[in-house]
Amino acid sequence: MGMRISEIRLENWKNFRLAAVQLQRRMFVIGPNAAGKSNFLDAIRFLREISDAEGGFQRAVKSRGGVSQIRCLHARKQPKIAVEVQLEIDQDEWGYRIEFGQDNQRRAELAREVVRKNGEPILERPNKEDEADPSRLSQTFLEQVSANKDFRVIAESMAQIRYLHVIPQLIREPERVAHRRNDPYGSDFLEQIAKTPDKTLKSRLNKINHALQVAVPQLEQLELKRDGRGIPHLHGLYKHWRPKAGWQSEEHFSDGTLRLLGLLWAFLDGSAPLLLEEPELSLHSAVVKHIPAMMATVNRRSGRQVFITTHSYDLLSDPGIAPEETLRLSPGENGTEASLASADPQVLAMAMAGLSIADAALPRTSPQDTEQLALMLQ
Repeated sequence: MGMRISEIRLENWKNFRLAAVQLQRRMFVIGPNAAGKSNFLDAIRFLREISDAEGGFQRAVKSRGGVSQIRCLHARKQPKIAVEVQLEIDQDEWGYRIEFGQDNQRRAELAREVVRKNGEPILERPNKEDEADPSRLSQTFLEQVSANKDFRVIAESMAQIRYLHVIPQLIREPERVAHRRNDPYGSDFLEQIAKTPDKTLKSRLNKINHALQVAVPQLEQLELKRDGRGIPHLHGLYKHWRPKAGWQSEEHFSDGTLRLLGLLWAFLDGSAPLLLEEPELSLHSAVVKHIPAMMATVNRRSGRQVFITTHSYDLLSDPGIAPEETLRLSPGENGTEASLASADPQVLAMAMAGLSIADAALPRTSPQDTEQLALMLQ
């Protein structure tokens, strides 16, 4: 079983002045546009990046535009930003908290770092050495192999968190962007697949091929080959009246086929938390309806925790989605409020009466006066 995030607390993180929620192994994040769905997932991505050997605290903050771009606009004066999580790893419960601001040069500066194991303190910073040498606060202990021995399992587990939001055009034309390792948008997606051991690769492609045939019945066979330059390509054999004339590479696959392929691969690849943004894009509604069941299958197989953001009625119409698996984001005067659908008595009552989350909770995220949009064009 991989790591599970059982609770998260955000303070002055982007849209959220304060948010604290308990998390299940499946989480459906809903809310109107600009409510902070992507920013909620980004807090989890931030933890991954400060744990990654090729990332680190300074790089994670800088890639987001610096402290001033991360700090919530609703925050009072210049308070510290904080991300805190409770984790289940193997048989232990861990807690990790990071607070940070910026120094006089506007460089990210650690204000507090706390680690707990089964309720007992393992680390508390700043310590005496930090007070004697404040420059040490430019790094977390989490990212330092020489300092994280007692809680390295946290760093190793969080570094495996995966975010995916495949852009089909980047799979077809990866040269459009600079090379990025484990690019969540897909520019090195085929290379990631190609690096998989042969036996595992064959098994996964067979499973994906069978699944794709449901959505793309004319696709008979799927395989991965490297060209003369060593560049990997996906090839699909489509039904055709001429023998062997139906082979096509990924540059001819539809957006929906590539996005579904990316989604299926992500479900099969790894056991650490998986973050997905609007997986319904480009997919037929009949396919979208089965995404929650796919998530449940992944959970039963590997225990993997999956977060998705969505606006999709079809996806949320699955009767198996529970109110406590649904996180609703609501913009307010003091920032976005985050609450489980199970905390809303009306939503809970409707769900207990047999209504799906699509009918009980999704309408409450709709912006008001949407009919005015058409009138604006008259």
